[in-house]
Amino acid sequence: MTESATPVTVTDLEIGLGTGPVLLRRTSLGLRRGRTTALTGPSGSGKTTLLRALVGDLPGGARVTSGSIDVLGHDVLALAPAALRTLRRRHVAYVGQDPGSALNPRMTARRLIAELAADPSPGAVEQVMAECHLPGVLAHHRPGALSGGQQRRLALARALARRPEVLLLDEPTAGLDSALRDDITALLRHLAAENGIAVIMASHDPHVVETCADSVVTLAAPATGTVPLKGTPRATRGRPPRQTAAPEGLRAENLHVAFTHRGHTHQALEAADFHAPTGSATGIIGPSGSGKTTLLRTLAGLQVPQAGTLTWNGRPLPAQVRKRSRDQQRRIQLVPQNPLGALNPSRTIGATLTRPLRLHRVVGTTERPARVRGLLDDVGLPADFAHRYPHELSGGQRQRASIARALATEPDLLLCDEVTSALDPATAAAVLDLLTRLRAERRLTLVLVSHELALVTAYTDTVHLLQAGRVVRQEADREGVTSP
Repeated sequence: MTESATPVTVTDLEIGLGTGPVLLRRTSLGLRRGRTTALTGPSGSGKTTLLRALVGDLPGGARVTSGSIDVLGHDVLALAPAALRTLRRRHVAYVGQDPGSALNPRMTARRLIAELAADPSPGAVEQVMAECHLPGVLAHHRPGALSGGQQRRLALARALARRPEVLLLDEPTAGLDSALRDDITALLRHLAAENGIAVIMASHDPHVVETCADSVVTLAAPATGTVPLKGTPRATRGRPPRQTAAPEGLRAENLHVAFTHRGHTHQALEAADFHAPTGSATGIIGPSGSGKTTLLRTLAGLQVPQAGTLTWNGRPLPAQVRKRSRDQQRRIQLVPQNPLGALNPSRTIGATLTRPLRLHRVVGTTERPARVRGLLDDVGLPADFAHRYPHELSGGQRQRASIARALATEPDLLLCDEVTSALDPATAAAVLDLLTRLRAERRLTLVLVSHELALVTAYTDTVHLLQAGRVVRQEADREGVTSP
């Protein structure tokens, strides 16, 4: 491989989706060894498309309409399959926006890192885990027992263990608390400088860009794509109006969830209590790995606790979603942190939105196409996105589609896990404005998990803090803190 100081050069690159829309407008950039480049731009501007193109992995149906890509002296789009595999395995590491989907669910964290590591010895694996702030006890756990933030750090550790010459990262700090975010960005700068790695990372976080990047490339929004969301009026943005909530709603008491593998146990939730009153907006914050995603999955019926009870409007709620009535399933919806978990890759977005309309008989057959268009419009996606597949959308666009799928059943309770982590700041605020409007119009109950305390506080009535699987504090409004 070439030892050029500029291992990656992109010249006038433009990528389109067949005869359809442009996924990436004409872009040029060069990556230098030992330096970090930030890739910014609004949702849908092509950040993920560009990163995937650098490893020769264009979205299905996409093609290069102009320009060229040179990676370590090779045109990656013209490489033979064997040579491309060698490039990806030994020289260029890519960590996508949904890293959990790339982790083999049957392998432990230790095996996942050692599988591709330049040095697979136990000591070397432990060292890279420590660098990525992964506790040693997690080495024996599988991805399903890890939080979203831990999965993201595991994917980063797996990439770094290969000692690549080029490191491509798509939103590497999404879903991480501020302290961990700063630690990871400091690690990236250190590794880039010490090991001469050329790093490029897509990020919506201005703080990450400012503190980590040596240079910034800003992509322009495509001529067509997402459209403005219909949120609350600009004058009323911010914290939603206080509502007098009924005492009913969703309640969890004394939840215990543990994951065990080969004699090693990780306690994800321990004696956790939670209440989301009807019509309220409740925030959940806490450091990565504190149990936030596990709590939401338990409330949604996707994770069965070893102990504890759930009630819905004062009546027992089965812990397993399959044992809940069709009406209970319709009323409680989860928007996962990984939107690919809610979008079937073999179905178009329109088919994905139509399915809950049909299963829950929300509207009649003849009304479904109009309803699909209305759902897309609600989340700021053009009507023709109904004909696209998830891989043809950006990360932010997939997140909007995931929200639309959850809204299709006209739920009473929406459980949102880091729904703004893949969105630029303006779009994130617009999405929360949309949820605020829907809350007012439909008396929707919202539960929002996020690491962004200021964002959660602005859009919720009450904020719960999770630490080590316990609800240890409840922040009541902005005036003070009370015990749970």
